[in-house]
Amino acid sequence: MKQTNTYIFVYASVMVIAVAAILSFAAMSLKPYQEKNREIEKKKYILQSVNLTKDLDKADNKDKFIENEYKKYITNSIVINSKGEKIEGVDAFSISMKVEMSKPSKERKLPIYICTLDDGSVKYIVSLRGKGLWGPIWGNLAFDNDFNTIYGVVFDHKAETPGLGAEITKAFFQKPFLGKTIFDESDNFTSIHVYKGGKGAAKAAGDLKHGVDAISGGTITSRGVESMLKTCLSDYKNYFKNQNLN
Repeated sequence: MKQTNTYIFVYASVMVIAVAAILSFAAMSLKPYQEKNREIEKKKYILQSVNLTKDLDKADNKDKFIENEYKKYITNSIVINSKGEKIEGVDAFSISMKVEMSKPSKERKLPIYICTLDDGSVKYIVSLRGKGLWGPIWGNLAFDNDFNTIYGVVFDHKAETPGLGAEITKAFFQKPFLGKTIFDESDNFTSIHVYKGGKGAAKAAGDLKHGVDAISGGTITSRGVESMLKTCLSDYKNYFKNQNLN
């Protein structure tokens, strides 16, 4: 009986070690591919915010298409702090907004991607991260060179409710942000308000310059988008103001 128990113990131990080794090897082997996929996805979001992925579905190699478009149109990037000062020696693309938004505002490193379009116009893309109803939400916002008017936007989420909060990814929610401004006529920071109350709520509130309508039935996620915008854009506002003074 002793030998049988010993055999079972040894056999089980060897199997556990072998399986762990196989899983570890698989994880190590897959890591470069996973990192590449994350890189491609991040570049896609940045390009989406300036409407440069409209031909993506036609591409034979989608990853190559994203890489080429990013290299062509994202002509520079910088990193700033909440005071509006540039931080040298930090790669903007390597910054994780998940990590940065867990820090106090004064300690955050904030990326700005500079996009030069075919017509020579320049757009400035900032990164966003916040909380929805069931998990994180994130996105990118592109500004005209007045550092005030929204040129483009993309939002996404991890686990919002299909048909409700998950609708933040849809064009009907994102398009109304275009042309909105985050500063008023007196140069006061307003961010963007997301109004509950159905279609036309922003108009009814008399806030067509700085307001959009919430998603019907997706109030908490809509509020999450509003909070994300206010929190993240507050960190960028000093830099934007400084550019307008120059």
